[in-house]
Amino acid sequence: MSFSGDLQHLPIVDVIQLLHSTRKTGTLYLKSHKGESQLTFNDGYFVSANHVNNSVRIGRILVEMNVITHEELEQALLEQKNAGANRKPLVATLIEGGKINKDDAYKGLESLIEMTIVEILTWTSGAFTLDVDKIDVSDEYRYFPETLKQDLSMNTQSVLMDALRIYDEKKRDGTLNDGSLSGDENSPELPPGSGETSDGITADLLGLDDLDTLEKRIPDVFTGLRDHSPVNIHRQNIGKSLVGLPPEEQDKLIAFLDNLSAAPATVSSLGHQTNLALAVIVFSRDEVVKYISTVICKQEGLFVFTTDEEVNLDHIIDQTLSKGLQPVLVIDTPKELGPGFDRDTEVALVQAKRAKYPTLSILQLATPQDLDTSLHALQAGIRAVLPRAGQTDGKGSFVNDTIAYMETFRSYLKTSFTGTDQQFLHQFRESMLQLDTLKDAPDLVFVILRFASLLFERSITFIVGKSELIAEKGIGIKSAKDAGPTAALLYRIPLGQPSLFQDVINSGSLYFGPSNDSTMEDHLFDKIDPPLNSKILLLPIKSFGRVFALIYADFGSKTATPPALEFLDTLSRHASLVLDNAFYRKKFEKPAQPQ
Repeated sequence: MSFSGDLQHLPIVDVIQLLHSTRKTGTLYLKSHKGESQLTFNDGYFVSANHVNNSVRIGRILVEMNVITHEELEQALLEQKNAGANRKPLVATLIEGGKINKDDAYKGLESLIEMTIVEILTWTSGAFTLDVDKIDVSDEYRYFPETLKQDLSMNTQSVLMDALRIYDEKKRDGTLNDGSLSGDENSPELPPGSGETSDGITADLLGLDDLDTLEKRIPDVFTGLRDHSPVNIHRQNIGKSLVGLPPEEQDKLIAFLDNLSAAPATVSSLGHQTNLALAVIVFSRDEVVKYISTVICKQEGLFVFTTDEEVNLDHIIDQTLSKGLQPVLVIDTPKELGPGFDRDTEVALVQAKRAKYPTLSILQLATPQDLDTSLHALQAGIRAVLPRAGQTDGKGSFVNDTIAYMETFRSYLKTSFTGTDQQFLHQFRESMLQLDTLKDAPDLVFVILRFASLLFERSITFIVGKSELIAEKGIGIKSAKDAGPTAALLYRIPLGQPSLFQDVINSGSLYFGPSNDSTMEDHLFDKIDPPLNSKILLLPIKSFGRVFALIYADFGSKTATPPALEFLDTLSRHASLVLDNAFYRKKFEKPAQPQ
């Protein structure tokens, strides 16, 4: 079983809490441009940590804790070096030499785990993968599991809270950017060639539970020399997952992935088209499906998570929604979802997720043999069925079918999430949230103007004066609307005579209809040319019941389409409430004048 994703939208704190609450056992690999760290769990509890910085090691930590002196550390390292084949872990050497006790060793480990988490909290981007088939632990703490086992099947929440406290303190003090969270520039240097240095990253690891079954980690001294080229990464993943596939077939699939990776990566391509950021969640046990789906999503600039456990789905979906992302759940065939899954349980899963998350888009993967399941899934409310290859279908076309899936999946993501409904829902939510952060009328009005430009080709903000309207910013007026807002337009439209403008100001109600109005023709269309379609929008924005601004919008030279006016009306009403509340806050916060 595995679980992987992006730290940018599933932060390390949430990942740790999920692993703790679901009682996971395995090694969590965390990678960023800084390097790789690991956190090892047993039944949801920490049992090991590896800091990305190789200088952050148990010996240095014990010195900084004043448990041992720098001289005692050097002596222990020298003993290790001279012991040759009988060399013991550093902590064992220190304990047997009477330099530390096991309680001090425990505190050192706890500090190491906290420092590892604090370091990861500083990462602005990165990826994580939980491998439940591996538990990477060094020999360092195999020496004394019996007394620490009870304590260190550790209070994960307590360690996490301590790490967050340390992070907040360092952030407050401005000490998060020094590259090492273990101390300042006066921290002791380790002697060249010492045993602790030659052990690589494994000297920092701790393993305390089921120690005889834990895998020893090979020292990772030469990490910087690894070949991280895309083709070798593809070859490693495909070769591991498709051992029985003929080499020439593997090469064909790898070549396709390499060509895909060689193309310039799209930077939020869907976001540019729709202002909608997607988060794709792949639910499958098939490592090939998870890997190739991840490659495609990352190439398209999309956030992607993979999991093979149903218990993880709600947590991931909740996190994506909280970050303003639109989740897309990709569900594999029942046989790739583990024991107990069949057509009925998969349909029940679809129905449950649709009921809980109305905006969730669900895609079903299916082989030709899954026709019955696919039909029932469509009835349950999935958005689409995508073809996927089956290694046991007997056709001998696995690679061609897999490539067809990748092409279909990529094309579907690029073309099927640009619809108006998804765009407006996402942008409407973002606009509502943004209005809540503002308090000045011009800023509030601009948010609504920008949303109106999604529905119309041309839009203008007018300030309502005593005798005239004054045009402020516009979008799509002097250039295409993609060019953004204009500077102040300063068009002036007189008030006083009967007109659509005056009617909307007097009524305070939205107007959408024909622009057969002489005031508009004489004072606006002479400056911006009349639209191809006569239907226009006039949206009033009020404060304490008085209209202080109008938003005008039309379709320009484009064909008119039915606009979602309820979104604009709701935004306008919400902006009025925000502005009124801001006024009251200022009034109450203003100190009373002395009598």
